[in-house]
Amino acid sequence: MAEIEKLGDSVRAVDRALEILQAFTATDCELTVGQLLKRVDLSRPTLYRLLYTLEQRGFVVSEGDPQKFRLGPAVGQLAHAWSSSQDLAALAAPLMQKLREETGETVALFVLEGGDRLCIAELPSTQPLSFKRGIGYREKISVGASGRAILANIGETAEDRLDYARTQGLDVSRPVEDLDMVKRRGYAISKDELIQGAVAIAAPFFNHSGRVAGSLGVFGPSARLPEQRIREIGEMLVREAAELSRTLGLRS
Repeated sequence: MAEIEKLGDSVRAVDRALEILQAFTATDCELTVGQLLKRVDLSRPTLYRLLYTLEQRGFVVSEGDPQKFRLGPAVGQLAHAWSSSQDLAALAAPLMQKLREETGETVALFVLEGGDRLCIAELPSTQPLSFKRGIGYREKISVGASGRAILANIGETAEDRLDYARTQGLDVSRPVEDLDMVKRRGYAISKDELIQGAVAIAAPFFNHSGRVAGSLGVFGPSARLPEQRIREIGEMLVREAAELSRTLGLRS
């Protein structure tokens, strides 16, 4: 009986420790003990005891006065191990299939690589008139909807975006769309930009740390994509890209 009770205490301690780790988010990455107490159902002594154990194992670190805690390198190691084991194209396949069924157009998945976006998955439209670029297609993120959806969401400010563009040798002095507007709207649009007669709509997705990781795009002929349909598809893409971000570990 004593062993069972001891095991139960251990399980509760693990559950409480995980609850502490889950209290941190991309927007609340540093928390005081007082802030943590509002998010976890623990007494102050128990919280301190668990924080000490987590800090000893590298899952949290602390600094400052008042003392603030944030996630430590051990969490990053676990996140890296998890993300390395994931096949992004496979994770995105169900929602890409859903988008193609809902839109009837070509759906593609892009990842950010330096100043480029790289197509890693594509589901071509089954309609006779359609547009596709193919897996392995690469282009600068400064052009095209699938590129601007990424570029608009790099960093927290416009200056962050410009700094990144400069380091990658990108010309963002005269973008086709206002990038701040793209970020607010949630998706980018291009018409006749890279292919005459083609319309592209794309929304960004984010990794577990909240950094933009790529974009999800829909491509089709302008004859089938009037303004109202573009808005509808944009909203679909925002929804599915958010779902992909959650799958990758982003917590809102």
